[in-house]
Amino acid sequence: MGSFSIWHWIIVLGVGLLLFGGGGKISGVMGDFAKGIKSFKKNMAEEPDASMEAAADKTKGTISPPGTTTPGTTQTTAVHQG
Repeated sequence: MGSFSIWHWIIVLGVGLLLFGGGGKISGVMGDFAKGIKSFKKNMAEEPDASMEAAADKTKGTISPPGTTTPGTTQTTAVHQG
């Protein structure tokens, strides 16, 4: 159990370069992530505006119970052949 192999040192150097010599890429990504979380929290705390309320009030459609049809449509029945 003496020294480590060459592969161990290559991996250690790669991780070290990525963390400390990455040119600020990791800190930039983390900063963008933090800005996104702050924006999300801010929007969740705000009162809903008129456009959001209008979208919630719209009905997307109705679902007819089985056996009924709406004018201009026909009802089809699937036949299972076993």
